[in-house]
Amino acid sequence: MKNIERNGTVVKADLVECVYKKVGFTRQEAVDAVEIILNEIKISLESGEDVRISGFAGFHLREKKARNARNPRSGEAVFIRARRVLTFKPSRQLLITTNRSMYESKDTG
Repeated sequence: MKNIERNGTVVKADLVECVYKKVGFTRQEAVDAVEIILNEIKISLESGEDVRISGFAGFHLREKKARNARNPRSGEAVFIRARRVLTFKPSRQLLITTNRSMYESKDTG
């Protein structure tokens, strides 16, 4: 799924291509499937629900209170409004998988 032209960044088109090749959908069905999944995640987050994809990760909304801060460059006081922030927490399986190559290379050397 890696695309050298994009410096190893996977984009939506790469996901569509994977679904197209691995599942056997037509290209349009693959586009629709990826769009539906991403849209459902987006709708859930917009409505304030957390999203957890077992074996992959969780997307969690967190409320941050309004606060006073200081611009580090000018020293000027700045007011930061209350807001929701989205956090990403990888699953244990994802962490193990992404770090496996680091551990394997150390073990063989």
